[in-house]
Amino acid sequence: MIRSELLQALARDNPELKAEEVERVVDIFFDEISERLAKGGRVELRGFGAFSTRARDARQGRNPRTGDTVSVPGKKVPYFKPGKEMRQRLNAD
Repeated sequence: MIRSELLQALARDNPELKAEEVERVVDIFFDEISERLAKGGRVELRGFGAFSTRARDARQGRNPRTGDTVSVPGKKVPYFKPGKEMRQRLNAD
């Protein structure tokens, strides 16, 4: 599902909301998650999962074009851990 499909589904399920209102709600939702993660926090949505960040250490990598060794700095990367209900839905037979 892409963002536009999500907006369409929310608009279809909530006909009392204008398209601009649905888009604003989605923007706020994702902005709040991003902002919390940027501050080093964690976002937990019960039944869905938890978003957090993980640290990656600095390392030596290779430029695939030239084969030269390059230094790759350490960084934080987003991480998602699905909740129990999500895992059960994905593995239901």
